[in-house]
Amino acid sequence: MLRRGDAVVDLGCWPGGWLQCAAAAVGREGRVVGVDLAAIEPPLEIGNAVALTGDLEDPALAGVLRAALGRERCDVLLSDAAPKLTGIRDVDRAHEERLLEAVERLLGELLRPGGRLLVKILEGPEAQAIDKRIRSRFARAKTVKTEATRKGSTERYLLAADFRG
Repeated sequence: MLRRGDAVVDLGCWPGGWLQCAAAAVGREGRVVGVDLAAIEPPLEIGNAVALTGDLEDPALAGVLRAALGRERCDVLLSDAAPKLTGIRDVDRAHEERLLEAVERLLGELLRPGGRLLVKILEGPEAQAIDKRIRSRFARAKTVKTEATRKGSTERYLLAADFRG
């Protein structure tokens, strides 16, 4: 999914594992910019990666990310973001829906035509509607579950390629 020289944005980058992997995959020619509500501590010391603190729902965030990226659009958009769960199903689903809507909005503002996406989606009726809208913006899309996903978890990932805009 990641190629040498890619420009990558990682939404919900805390604690930093995906940033580190992405930075290694894109090499010195690439650039990785992550953002999360929580700061990564200790700060990453990777020459081609930076982690910012910010809110995915902030309307000014796309501009901040583009400036840090040094490009108008990224090649790959990653999001492993998940809301803090309260244990109250309706509240948790509403938080997940808002988070996915923020990712959906940023997708249009940050990803270049032909770009690639990997986004975490928690099962639920609200998420299914957003999943369907996001899929329609790509030439190819599929659902994947990682081996690390706990049995019975509602967590899955949408992997999509060839962004149409």
